[in-house]
Amino acid sequence: RFCGVCGNTCEPRSAGHVMVCTGCNAQHFPRTDPAVIMLVVRGDSCLLGHSHRFPNVTMYSTLAGFVEPGESFEDAVAREVYEEVRVRVKNVTYRSSQPWPFPASVMIGFHAEAESLDFTVNEDELASALWLSREQLRPENLPKDGSFFMPRRDSIARRLIEEWLGHEAGPSISG
Repeated sequence: RFCGVCGNTCEPRSAGHVMVCTGCNAQHFPRTDPAVIMLVVRGDSCLLGHSHRFPNVTMYSTLAGFVEPGESFEDAVAREVYEEVRVRVKNVTYRSSQPWPFPASVMIGFHAEAESLDFTVNEDELASALWLSREQLRPENLPKDGSFFMPRRDSIARRLIEEWLGHEAGPSISG
């Protein structure tokens, strides 16, 4: 609300994409916090996690986390995967991105290759994780009893999974 240069109030311009100081006309742009989201694969399997925060207790998704200051996206992928499931990754490859409105972030999507199928869930980060094969994740093979859900069809997480499976997730997501 207030200018960091002179302390006067700021007013929104350009549909709220910039705040302009009423005193010195300084422009202030919103902060964007990058987050990485990644599908970890090894051979014909991918590693999905279940977050404590997921509203659906049977949904599994890709791993994700915020980029730290001074960290490359690729290093953030490796760090986050290791922090969450103690798996080392290689061949981190950018796939796509998606705006994420809360908290003013952008999700940068990757595929990464696990060096091993062994993992240990960091329970401070995830409730659980599991390796699933392409065959298990094909739509015709997913349980119909509500015991397993994938991410929403319009999410970058689903796009990363669907791309790995070899078909699109539905409506295009930027990237």
